Amino acid sequence: MRYGFIGLGNLGGHMAASLLREGFAVSVTDIDPSLAKRHLDMDKGCLWADTPAELARDCDAIITCLPSPAVSEKVLTEMLTTAKPGTTWIEMSTLGRDDILRLATVASAKGVETMEAPVTGGVHLAAQGKITVLAGGEQHLFDKHKPAFQAMGDKIFHMGPLGSASIIKVITNMLAFIHLVADGEALMLAKRGGLDLKTAWEAIAASSGSSFVHETEGQLILNGSYDVAFNMDLALKDLGFAMNFGREFGVPMDLAGLTNQTFVRGKAAYGGEAQSTQIVKLLEDVLETDLRAPGFPSRLE
Repeated sequence: MRYGFIGLGNLGGHMAASLLREGFAVSVTDIDPSLAKRHLDMDKGCLWADTPAELARDCDAIITCLPSPAVSEKVLTEMLTTAKPGTTWIEMSTLGRDDILRLATVASAKGVETMEAPVTGGVHLAAQGKITVLAGGEQHLFDKHKPAFQAMGDKIFHMGPLGSASIIKVITNMLAFIHLVADGEALMLAKRGGLDLKTAWEAIAASSGSSFVHETEGQLILNGSYDVAFNMDLALKDLGFAMNFGREFGVPMDLAGLTNQTFVRGKAAYGGEAQSTQIVKLLEDVLETDLRAPGFPSRLE
């Protein structure tokens, strides 16, 4: 079986490399051809395709990892011009539930089956092949492609039918952004209270108040790089999905709503391409107090 991989950015590039390391036959393409250099240099039989249509012609399954539903739809439209009936499309981008269901209907009309498999855990875990994969779709498709998921991640969850993974992915991202804003406030309390920030970070990490975000992105804040490889626009996209689910399911979203507004302010201050962790910089700037401590990395490994 040959997998095609479209989208070699911060996440996709690492996941395509994981497939190659584990011996899968992989073809790749991206709007930026330079991103494929490391995959082609791995000497694992990786093939380059100039376009999604060229890639789809020779692949049994096609993975996409793209920045927005609009880009996913454009790429899918190109793929379907050449994809063979029986091909599986595996969408690893973060889409809304309605988006993936609608696009799956389009794919089905061409004989292409669809799975969703968004990931969570951060770019550093993708680089290690330890990202968490949240799969949604028919059981037989999950079973068929589970070895590929296991090559890219170490925690694999089949959430249920198509659309299920979209819901849980939005939930996990919503929690991460809430935790990020809370962690900034916590670290600022420690700084303004006269505590040593390195020791305070360590104490929080060893306490009941810790979180995955504190233990990972908190380090990038204290370093001052904020370099999490995830931007404000993407955060706002995911928070928008969460707010829509709240309205649909009748769930009050007090914390998510406040966090969404904080990210709107963050984008206004720093731009949509700014790192999502720079949301904490809003507080730093208002209080004219930097959250810096020695010994923390500029990027997570």
